[in-house]
Amino acid sequence: MSILDAKIHVAVLMGGWANERPVSLMSGEGVAKALEARGHKVTRIDMDRQVAARIAEAAPDVVFNALHGVPGEDGTVQGMLDLMGVTYTHSGLVTSVIAIDKQLTKQALVPHGIPMPGGRIVKSAELFERDPLPRPYVLKPVNEGSSVGVAIVTDEGNYGNPIARDAKGPWQEFKELLAEPYIKGREMTSAVVDFGDGPRALAVTELKPKSGFYDFDAKYTDGMTDHVCPADIPENIRDLCLEIALKAHKVLGCKGTSRTDFRWDEEQGEDGLFVLETNTQPGMTPLSLVPEQARHIGMDYGELVETIIAAALREKGRRDG
Repeated sequence: MSILDAKIHVAVLMGGWANERPVSLMSGEGVAKALEARGHKVTRIDMDRQVAARIAEAAPDVVFNALHGVPGEDGTVQGMLDLMGVTYTHSGLVTSVIAIDKQLTKQALVPHGIPMPGGRIVKSAELFERDPLPRPYVLKPVNEGSSVGVAIVTDEGNYGNPIARDAKGPWQEFKELLAEPYIKGREMTSAVVDFGDGPRALAVTELKPKSGFYDFDAKYTDGMTDHVCPADIPENIRDLCLEIALKAHKVLGCKGTSRTDFRWDEEQGEDGLFVLETNTQPGMTPLSLVPEQARHIGMDYGELVETIIAAALREKGRRDG
């Protein structure tokens, strides 16, 4: 049974030129096939510099934004679609600008009692002179997703001390990085989906990479990470993850769906739970976590796609009303 009242025309926007292009293409194709299987008309659009003209020519009822990273997730595409008067899925311009920027996300969430690691922005050139924080610490780009360019700097690592100028790492690609204390422990995530009666956090998944940490390759290479859904964690920690994920979704103003990632130091109990980031356009690939958590609560992939679209159409109705 379809969640949507009628068959509609959906333009699935995917691809682009960010580091996460391959993931976006997988997400977009999955969405397109699911919609076609449910009888909807689909136009696939691999984003290029003529994307506005191509969307205008297609004249869809709604755009499903399956882009990941910049410029599809940082407010740029959202602003373009707003100017065009086109209805689209997932979060709007302001939320996207804030959530893609890890430092802005901290400034938005921490005052609301959501625990996040401390840290500061550093110039990459400074790293070759001294460490910005006591080791171990984490370096990550300020506005990339999918763990692109994340480095964990330890005393035992091979980056050097201080970091060598010729060492391979994100400092070679980005002029500025966010330095955060390394939080030991377990990697977990919780998805939130907007239903007709409001947003709900679905479940908690623990992510167990088979080597290293949960980086880009571990996320998107089949067999490199075990997903434990639901996570085998104490009930109070599960409830706290669900509560915080839902709160982050609401505070940031997310729409459609979001996914909040955590690290948990179980030795510290509830005090050891920290939010790493909130993703406003989480992946929709076969390995992705939101579809997996949706299945856990009895929602198949096609239902999930239609639910995200229904949220966008409701938002349009509120604006037009």
